[in-house]
Amino acid sequence: MKLYQNEISSATSRVRIALALKGLTAEALPVSILGEDAESRQAGYRSVNPQGLVPALLTDSGQLITQSLAIVEYLDEVQPEPPLLPDAAEGKAQARSIALAIAAEIHALLPPRIGLHLKAVFQADADAVAAWSRHWVGEGMAAVETMIAGRRNGAFAVGDRPGIADIFLFPQAISARRMGFDLARWPNIAEIVTKLETIPAFQQNAPAPRK
Repeated sequence: MKLYQNEISSATSRVRIALALKGLTAEALPVSILGEDAESRQAGYRSVNPQGLVPALLTDSGQLITQSLAIVEYLDEVQPEPPLLPDAAEGKAQARSIALAIAAEIHALLPPRIGLHLKAVFQADADAVAAWSRHWVGEGMAAVETMIAGRRNGAFAVGDRPGIADIFLFPQAISARRMGFDLARWPNIAEIVTKLETIPAFQQNAPAPRK
């Protein structure tokens, strides 16, 4: 397998964590994502992934899979152990709802292309873009905290083994902390992240800080 990735990308981090938990490896194909001239914005990479986003996984059979949730679930199907979803249907739905709350409602508003658009169309400076990001992270993580608190029944986000919900929660929480948020304001998230930081698959595959 080959993974088109960028080390600062929290979406890439999700896939790298899943690969590590599964004991799988993929050849890393770095794709730059910052700035107007980023590789992700160029025709060459758009011919690979029309969205111009990372990650994208090229399977052993030559099929390209985009979107981190689809990739993680693909890995869970081709390598069932350890499972990344709970056994019960309601647990599976709960885990996916947390993952999507992060991927679709928080992270979707934060990538570099969003900042570039805010600058180009609304003349937003760096402080304004940072304030935009902090707003959506704060609001979104508060909602995720409530989602977890209302139904938590184990050590992790959903149950007693780390899974898809944690794979999506961890990179976003690390990014939030780097933005200046004290995770203690979200006690369930803080407790879960503390546990996840002791697991090598998570600790070693957190998104790299922006330089």
